[in-house]
Amino acid sequence: MTVDWLRADYRTLFRLSRDGRIAGENDPDCSPGPRLWLAGCASGNVFGVHTDLPEDLADELEGLLASEPPFTHPATPRHLERYLALLGGGNHARHNFGLIYDLPHGHSYPDGAQLVSSDSEDGQAMIRSWKAEGVPEGLSELGFREAADFWAPWCAALVGGDVASIAFAARLADAGAELGLATVKAFRGRGLAASATAGWSRLPALRSRALFYSTDRGNVASQRVASRLGLRLRAASLRISEGN
Repeated sequence: MTVDWLRADYRTLFRLSRDGRIAGENDPDCSPGPRLWLAGCASGNVFGVHTDLPEDLADELEGLLASEPPFTHPATPRHLERYLALLGGGNHARHNFGLIYDLPHGHSYPDGAQLVSSDSEDGQAMIRSWKAEGVPEGLSELGFREAADFWAPWCAALVGGDVASIAFAARLADAGAELGLATVKAFRGRGLAASATAGWSRLPALRSRALFYSTDRGNVASQRVASRLGLRLRAASLRISEGN
């Protein structure tokens, strides 16, 4: 069952070519995507390589990936150094390890935070305000430059009428939705990210999709949110991208 769940995550994260390889990130920005992605659990692995890779290189990588034992946290893939060597070229390939949690639908997190969703009247009023007056400073510092950067469906936790934390659809597909989460610096450590995440899991637009909460292995703050919510760690991941 978990391997099928990981396949749904793969289809959620990436735009795929006809042969199932990675054509790019499945985000509104149409980002290029990684050269290689591997995710695994005790029952098996799911992997993909980028469609732009030369065919012989893609075939060699897929052969190595297919021979990997089940990849689980905190293990290291058996052929990691070989992947990096093959994909490095003239630059050092960048890689990072991730954790993938299962986010249940309708999650309850009883802290009493005021929540506003993108499909509500209040949420639509906020979007109109951001379009007219610009994005609030705390959110612009997190990279939100205009109203279009708030990828729906989203759910925001408010403090005093201001957005303190926002959970949004970083990736959205028929198969699933990948959580994106940002908290204004002044409001961190107060459980508001967990509130926004729980609210996001209850949105009607997400009921038919598997929900994924992913984070880097070294992102302690994000893992703390997962712990607050009692989320179950289901898989580990490896992402290799082009070097700078």
